Amino acid sequence: MGYIIRRMQDRDIPQALGIDREAFPTQWPHPSYTSFKQELANRLACYVVAYEQRGNEATKQNFDNKSFWQRLLHLFGDGRLLSEEKKPLPQEYIVGIAGFWMMVDEAHITTLGVRNACRRQGIGELLLISIIEMAAQFSANVVTLEVRVSNKQAQALYEKYGFQKVGVRRAYYTDDGEDAVLMTTDSLISSTFQSRFQKLKQNRIHRWGELYSNEPSKVA
Repeated sequence: MGYIIRRMQDRDIPQALGIDREAFPTQWPHPSYTSFKQELANRLACYVVAYEQRGNEATKQNFDNKSFWQRLLHLFGDGRLLSEEKKPLPQEYIVGIAGFWMMVDEAHITTLGVRNACRRQGIGELLLISIIEMAAQFSANVVTLEVRVSNKQAQALYEKYGFQKVGVRRAYYTDDGEDAVLMTTDSLISSTFQSRFQKLKQNRIHRWGELYSNEPSKVA
């Protein structure tokens, strides 16, 4: 399954709120529609979504794969042409969200979550790659984040991409008082980081397929 990355828009907020509650069920308070909309309007914030396109995209693909005579039968078999106006609009099923804030020359990841039913498909990794690339577009020197001390799976992904543990924020999470591990990358423009990043990106493509993005990238 190929997924597409693009900037989050207001119309995505309802799905984004659902993903946030799935990915962070104990978080309190959860973001609201209003707070998410304010984040999208903030020039220092950047939020993206990963989605799969449903609806007439699949119909179009099936139609394109038909032979010439099958297409004719499809178009004229019921006595009418296939009307573009009657095709349902494609539906973008959002499977993951991510975002960061710019703080001087630092991009601080504020969220990265994937639907429970869509995990273990490389989506979190795809979002992380996209965030790092977009942070570079914002002229960030490093990317930082906090992660629960108990979330070893997330820590392993971040460490894979060169994040290092540099501190602990005590009782950082208000819902249960759990500590947070503070992690940061080396300079995004360093040859060491870029060599590792590009290799991991290619490995991800080899395993899960091509990366798709509606956003221009200076790093890719």
